[in-house]
Amino acid sequence: MIALAAEATHTDTMAAHGNSRFVAIVDDDEAMLDALKGLLKEAGFPARAFTSAEEFLRSGEQQHTGCLIADIRMPGMSGLDLQARLKADSIDIPIIFITAHGDQHMRMQALRSGAVEFLAKPFDDEILLESVRAALDR
Repeated sequence: MIALAAEATHTDTMAAHGNSRFVAIVDDDEAMLDALKGLLKEAGFPARAFTSAEEFLRSGEQQHTGCLIADIRMPGMSGLDLQARLKADSIDIPIIFITAHGDQHMRMQALRSGAVEFLAKPFDDEILLESVRAALDR
């Protein structure tokens, strides 16, 4: 019963943000991309995976992105660089950072620049899903 209520609430949240909105996942680790995409799908969130920040930017899908989950350290453009680029382009997407290499300074930089969450790997799936819900409700 609780799961059905949570799913109905999530469906209402996605409907309020438009059916074409999705959660974008940007991570160079394909296993992490697959795991996150599966977790989000199981929770009822439409998701798309991108193996780099550059791929996400080239996709032209920023206007359809309701929330962005991004790794901090990736080859090429980092997650923090992606955040700065989106901000410079006046694209307001709630960002949840995930990293195995974060420190307090990096965390504060991300949060001060507008990230909604900064999670260290490994992280609790439920905390990530709650962060996604909160980001979509912004």
